[in-house]
Amino acid sequence: MDTPFSTLIRTASHEQHTEAESSSFMSDLLGGRLAVDAYARYTEQLWFVYRALEEGAEALSADPVAGPFIQPELFRTEALERDLAHLRGPGWRAGVTALPATEAYAARIAACARDWPAGYVAHHYTRYLGDLSGGQIIRDKAERTWGFARKGDGVRFYVFEGIANPAAFKRAYRELLDGVNADDLEKQRIVDECKRAFDFNGAVFRELSGEFPLSAA
Repeated sequence: MDTPFSTLIRTASHEQHTEAESSSFMSDLLGGRLAVDAYARYTEQLWFVYRALEEGAEALSADPVAGPFIQPELFRTEALERDLAHLRGPGWRAGVTALPATEAYAARIAACARDWPAGYVAHHYTRYLGDLSGGQIIRDKAERTWGFARKGDGVRFYVFEGIANPAAFKRAYRELLDGVNADDLEKQRIVDECKRAFDFNGAVFRELSGEFPLSAA
C-alpha cells in the first residue's frame, strides 16, 4: 500500500465515523437537550466496552501486532468507575445494565482480543483515538451543561492524566498504525473491522435514543 495505513484507515471509515458521530442521541446530548441521566446511561455503556478492551489487553502485550498498542496511560476503566460512582452513587455496580447493542459490541471486542489481535487493533484505534479527539468536545459540553468540575468527577473518562501532549501522542499512535505488523490483506481486514466498530457504536446510540427520545421542548 502506497498510502500510509493511518491515512487509509481514517479515510476508509469516514462514512461510518460520521454516521456514528451525527446520531440523534449524540446530537441531542451535545446540544444540551437531554438530562444528565442520559449522559450517565451512556457512561454505563462505555464501562462495558472498556472493560472488554482492557481485560484483554494484558494478554496481548507481547503480541507482535497488538502489543505495541497496549499502553496503560490510555486505560479508561478506572476513570469510568469514578465517574459512575459520582453519577450513580457508591452502589452503582448493582444498577448498571448493558444495552443489547453494547453487549454485542463488547462481545466482539473480547472475541478479537482472544482470537484475532489485528481486529483488536481496529477497536483500540476507533475508541482511544476518538477519546483523545472528539471526546474532549463531549467533556467540555458535559462540564458546561451539567456543572461538572473541570476535568473532575463525572468527566474523568475524558481526562488522560498520563498523556501530557495529546497531539504528540496521536502522532506517535499514527506512526504505530503505519508500521503495524500486517500484510496488505490483513490491513484491509483491519479497515473492515474498524468500520464494523463504528457500526457497533451507531447501534448503541440508536438504542440510547430509544431510551431517551427527545421531547421537542
